[in-house]
This record gives sequence, C-alpha cells and structure tokens, in this order.
Amino acid sequence: MEIRYIISSDNKKMISRIYEESWRYAYKGIIPQSYLDAIPEGQWVNNFDISGWYTMVCVENGEYIGTSSFCKSRFEQYFDFGEIISIYFLPNYIRKGYGKKLLEAVMSELNKQGFKEIFLWVLEENYNARKFYEKFGFKCTGDYLEDNIGGKVLKEVRYVYSFT
Repeated sequence: MEIRYIISSDNKKMISRIYEESWRYAYKGIIPQSYLDAIPEGQWVNNFDISGWYTMVCVENGEYIGTSSFCKSRFEQYFDFGEIISIYFLPNYIRKGYGKKLLEAVMSELNKQGFKEIFLWVLEENYNARKFYEKFGFKCTGDYLEDNIGGKVLKEVRYVYSFT
C-alpha cells in the first residue's frame, strides 16, 4: 500500500469514483437514496484542483482505494486550524486498517504545515465515522452546520484534534 500526494498523471475520475462509491455506501439511510443514486460519474473531479487544497491517495496493487483532502481552515472563525475536508474509501477497503493509515498521514502533513489543532465536519448520523474519529482522540465540540442534501436537512458536527 502506498499513500502519497495526488500528481498530475493520476486518473482523477478514478479518484472521484472513491467518493461516489463511498457516499452510496456510508450515507445509505442518512442521505435520500434518490440523491445517492443520481450522483454522476466524475462528480468530485474539479475538487482536486482547488487552490490551497491538498489531496492524498491510498493506492493498493495499482488501484486507487482511498483519498483525503485537507487545507488551512475554510472557516474564518477557525482561522488557525488545519481542516480535514474529506476522507473516503472504496467500500471493500473500509474497516481493514487503511483509514487509520491515511488519517495518520493527513494529520502528520497538517502538523508539518504548522497547525497545532485540526478539525473536520461529519454528518451527525454517521455514527461509524464518528467512532472512527473518536478513536484517534478527536473531540466533538457541539458546533454544527446545517446542510440540505437531496431535500433532507442534515446536521454536520465539528470534531477537533489538538497536537499539544
């Protein structure tokens, strides 16, 4: 298994596919099924070129199996924080230890960038992801965002990790 930054020759459609399949798997029963079924191929391709965002991929035997994007906080009120925007895996690679390795790599990169604290948002109803982050020492802050995804109002809760 290799974890590395995305490079120009990477197949961004295949990396987007990780998001697409992961959303359909992880958010089943949380986000309306009609929305999940309608996610178009390549939905996330343009996200890999956003200025200031960094993306890492997890590759196993030549196949893209996981990805994570991160940056300096996109939220003014959390100005000094690093932010993990996303971490997704193909469903067949979930709960096999790959997520731990990718999250550790991303956290290390954010720490190298000088951030003493990092945060992420997770859907309140995504209990599997919340348990995963809590195992790493992320703490739920009580801060939340409301989103409307597929016509359903959903809450995202903020988790924070401190390197100090």
